[in-house]
Amino acid sequence: MNSKKHSVRRAAPICGSFQRCLGLAVVGVALSVAALAAQAADTKGPQISRSIAKQMIAAQKALQGNQFDEGLKNLAEAEAVSPLTPFDHKTIDELKAYAYIKTNNMKAAQVAYEEAIGTGAATPEEVTRYSRAVFQISYSSQQYGKAIEYGKKLVDSEAANADTYAIITQSYYLQKDCKNAVVWSDKSIAFARKSGEAPKENLYLFKLQCAFDNNDTPATIAALEDLIRLTGKTDYWNKLLRFVIQDEKEDRNILMIYRVMMATNSFSSGSNYIEMAQLLADAPALPGEAQAVLDKGIASGLIGADQKDRSSRLQSSLKSRADTDRNGLPQFVAEAAKNPAGELSVKLGEVYYGFGDYQNAVTAITAGLQKGSVKHLDDAYVYLGLAQAQLKNIADAKKAFASLKTVPTMSPKILKLWELYSDRLS
Repeated sequence: MNSKKHSVRRAAPICGSFQRCLGLAVVGVALSVAALAAQAADTKGPQISRSIAKQMIAAQKALQGNQFDEGLKNLAEAEAVSPLTPFDHKTIDELKAYAYIKTNNMKAAQVAYEEAIGTGAATPEEVTRYSRAVFQISYSSQQYGKAIEYGKKLVDSEAANADTYAIITQSYYLQKDCKNAVVWSDKSIAFARKSGEAPKENLYLFKLQCAFDNNDTPATIAALEDLIRLTGKTDYWNKLLRFVIQDEKEDRNILMIYRVMMATNSFSSGSNYIEMAQLLADAPALPGEAQAVLDKGIASGLIGADQKDRSSRLQSSLKSRADTDRNGLPQFVAEAAKNPAGELSVKLGEVYYGFGDYQNAVTAITAGLQKGSVKHLDDAYVYLGLAQAQLKNIADAKKAFASLKTVPTMSPKILKLWELYSDRLS
């Protein structure tokens, strides 16, 4: 598997637009001239020192008029006055950050916010707002260590949202710290679910890429299964099924895996179609399904020129055998009805399924299961589930696939595939 196929996307900034997000972090706290005057007269709360009131009012007027360089000059004059209180420094730093953001000087804005926090004069709400701004700026400027530091502060203060968790995760991933990227992926997924949100696909992609990079096949398969549960995308099915089939030796299990591929439209090569058709052709009484599979493969365009002769010969042979089976259906129906065991009825249902007659497939397989004495219950339940799914009888399809758990000879990994398929039915 090519690792480039597992490329991950950067998480979207909180607030959608990064510039808008940072603007929101300060625009609501820029003090008006009237507020400064009221603050100077207020003897209860923190106050701007009277010694810098003139410079601060001038700075505020300049910032309100989008004269940011002039505003920063006024703030520098205020900052040069001594002594200043922590509250003076905090207010100056916040207004400087606002001006720096407006002039797209993010590095200076980050410093100003950190200095505002360092004054100790910021309220808890302000510390959260400043920390969120530093978090965003750090991530945007690829300071991933600092982004993680401030992101964790937001988590610890319960001020984090799903995007905060996702950006911490991605920051670890971009630092090539897969261990922590996986830990925070799980934390992010748990937070999203607790918040009633669907986890972001990226969170599972981090886990997938880390598992693949570390040649951890079980973790890779687990991540692909999670991605299928989340999205149901064909690409993830294809990757998962290629992992599952690569070490399989038993033809029955290989055929089962191909059936899942067929059901999820996740064939990626003409060889898959040809091999499935050949396996079905070798199975008793299934040339109709084999022909349908091969016809679909030819129509898909995946069967290359070098495979045309083989596929044409196989198609001709299958058509002849399928026509014979179709002509013999009345006799097959009579024999199955008379037989007290269920094996023939189930086989009849499988033949109906191959011909696309899903209602008769359900009827025959159900009758066979009721009679009992069915040799391969796994095949019976799979065909019954697939036929019900084709008929949009989703509850009955899920019931059939759930019955696979009762089959003692069922391969655990094949069972897991059908459970995953059943979970995605809707």
